[in-house]
Amino acid sequence: MQPLAPKPQMTTLLSNSALDRLRRLRICPAGKRTSRSRGEHLSGKGGTSTEFCDYRDYVSGDDTRFVDWNIFARLNRPYLKQFHKEEERNVVLLIDASASMKSGGKLELAKSLAAAFGIMGLLNNERVSAYASHQATDAPDRLPPCRGRMNLRKLFQFIEGVEGRGDAPLDRAIESLLRHHSGRGVCVIVSDFLTFGDLKRSFNILYAAGLEPFGIQILSPQEIEPDITTDLRLVDSETEDTLDISSSADLFALYQEYRQGLENDLTLLCQRRQGRFMSVSSTTPVETILFDQLRRKGWIE
Repeated sequence: MQPLAPKPQMTTLLSNSALDRLRRLRICPAGKRTSRSRGEHLSGKGGTSTEFCDYRDYVSGDDTRFVDWNIFARLNRPYLKQFHKEEERNVVLLIDASASMKSGGKLELAKSLAAAFGIMGLLNNERVSAYASHQATDAPDRLPPCRGRMNLRKLFQFIEGVEGRGDAPLDRAIESLLRHHSGRGVCVIVSDFLTFGDLKRSFNILYAAGLEPFGIQILSPQEIEPDITTDLRLVDSETEDTLDISSSADLFALYQEYRQGLENDLTLLCQRRQGRFMSVSSTTPVETILFDQLRRKGWIE
């Protein structure tokens, strides 16, 4: 008896074991932001699904099909049965694929995390679209909205093909994707968030469009704990501007203060728009982020 051949790998973005675990999970937005199109998510309004939620007094003009005749027979007073309304949720994926994401394995982790959220969306019959931002002058590469497990391969092919290049500011990428998008839900943004753009304005527009921001900042180990024991010349990977620095404990402390300040600002930026934010190292295994950190924080369940 020959041993069974190993199961073919569905994608280079995630292991088969991670894919199996993702099939049992779903995204948990802080609010119930769904579109009016019929879907599988419970809204805050009454509707016509099969899941009962409450009774209310019958008023003239109500549909008599929803009168509870058993209660009417006992109390001689009509009560109307109410049901949860099921609506459609959009899951929008934005991958920062600018040149700054090429270092330290940041882009590879960003693609894997975006794929994970896309998988959960498709398998839960949500409307999934994806964007990859490169050049500031170009529109982001785009995967049009799709749904259902039959589109998993299309999602994998799009994300696997994303390459790092260009100098697209994150705020312009957000505004550009909104020109192609309609519908309420969540927008998962995976980026290093090292941008000079006005994120407050773009996040306001994002939220006004009905999308909760889910921000995941990915930093390389050198960006978290830079080695500045010697004199250095830093080169911006997007603009090629240079900056000469000398070794200094005060400089390192100042850098950490600004980095932590940026993280705090981004956290508030998301939370004030019903969203979520977290910062991770590019060396953290994607399984640890998904099945430990994100589950403990309530992003997925």
